[in-house]
Amino acid sequence: MTKKEITLAAVEALEKLYPEAVCSLKYNDAFELLVATRLSAQCTDARVNLVTPDLFKAFPTAEKMAKADVSEVENLIKTCGLYKTKARDLVEIGKAITENYGGKVPDTVEELIKLSGVGRKTANLVCGDIYGKPAVVTDTHFIRLSNRLGLVDTKDPLKVEMAMRKLLPPEKSNDFCHRSVLFGRDICTARRAFCEKCPLFNICRKKGVKN
Repeated sequence: MTKKEITLAAVEALEKLYPEAVCSLKYNDAFELLVATRLSAQCTDARVNLVTPDLFKAFPTAEKMAKADVSEVENLIKTCGLYKTKARDLVEIGKAITENYGGKVPDTVEELIKLSGVGRKTANLVCGDIYGKPAVVTDTHFIRLSNRLGLVDTKDPLKVEMAMRKLLPPEKSNDFCHRSVLFGRDICTARRAFCEKCPLFNICRKKGVKN
């Protein structure tokens, strides 16, 4: 099978396994998703979801966040890890969106990565989930799956993103990324690939891999 054929087979298999492709972070709008994703760095989505309700209540918009005292933000996100850096970034993000984008979260990767602490992974997630644009979110699960299927041979997020953009159908790319996260947590985990129950077993090039 070609890489394109393997990709399409994986897309179809994960669609059947996870009919609903949803982001595990809880949010109501573009700003909340942007903030939640920034908080998720080196932190579980479950922990972020415990922190964000109070954070969003205190600072529901970019304009409110722009005027926040960094120490107050720190106190609200302290359990997320790297909270000092993240708090500083969130206030700077609020200021930039308010001053440079009229309070509206940008809708392109190029503009989003200009924001403090925002990388391509976060930018792609916002573009895909909020603005409905083709997106490839190269989180750790997606990178692992892409490598184990033999679609890429690199762990560099940018290289994986560029390679997979050529292989994934644009209209399915964002949902496939969400499904790969679920798949990476359930079956193709970092510690062990549970090949005995894997729907991708027949197309996998690294069957039985242990890391």
